Amino acid sequence: MTFIQQIKYRYAQFSVVERLISVMVLCFIIPFLLRTVFFLFSVPMDGFFSWFQLSSRLDLLLIRPWTSITYGFMHSGLGHIFWNMLLLYYAGRMMVNLFKPQLVVNTFFIGVLFGGLVYVFSYNFFPAFSGQTPYLQGSSAGVMAVLIFMCTYMPQQEVRLLFFNVKLIYIGLFFIILDLIQIPISNAGGHMAHLGGALWGYLYQKNYSRGNDIGSWFSKGVHFLKQFLFANKKPLEKVYKSTKNKSSKTPPKHNQEKIDAILDKISKSGYASLTKEEKEFLFKAGKS
Repeated sequence: MTFIQQIKYRYAQFSVVERLISVMVLCFIIPFLLRTVFFLFSVPMDGFFSWFQLSSRLDLLLIRPWTSITYGFMHSGLGHIFWNMLLLYYAGRMMVNLFKPQLVVNTFFIGVLFGGLVYVFSYNFFPAFSGQTPYLQGSSAGVMAVLIFMCTYMPQQEVRLLFFNVKLIYIGLFFIILDLIQIPISNAGGHMAHLGGALWGYLYQKNYSRGNDIGSWFSKGVHFLKQFLFANKKPLEKVYKSTKNKSSKTPPKHNQEKIDAILDKISKSGYASLTKEEKEFLFKAGKS
């Protein structure tokens, strides 16, 4: 097995959260290397990377609509990406163990979109930001969406922080208050975007718990885009793959009933009340 094949094999074994983190790290390393190389030749690269960052100017957003997503893959420094990925790893791992991977994807990416929307709105309609046209980068809005989704779903669940346990509700409130405090101090637009992502995570979970998946449009849009881009594939191959996926991903009825019973138990008594077997069952179900 070649080195490239080994990398592909390892990547295929990752959960959706680990894959997302891998892509984020890669999108940090490549620009860092490019900036380093071009700096040696005295060639500025900021103008180039601005094509992937979100501008607060509406005219630039209209001609660069992709920046509403790509800005979430850009980070300003090592500390910026490290803390974002650390928080995404822990919050995302909890989420992927309890829900389908696609729900994590919807929560994160719509969180990025929602945070960017709040950012652009703030700089165009709030008088305090008048005349300012900064750029936004970082995945914090998406990370906050995932974190607040889980804080809303099981607020009384305790997690271990160094030497003591803390309930999820307090962790979520800590980050929200931290953003509110820092708005008048520095990076106001960034903190507004964080709050936008947090708002989406809260709204998404509340609607999802009522059986209303208001974020399903994102996964449907991605599916439609894939079909459009790869429409030249052979029909037989497409039918075969569709059948295979359907048979492998559709859980048996008794498994779904068991999942529902465990989720009810979590909502009443918290995640800590589950037995080891129930936790392992949920983990395997989240992987499938």
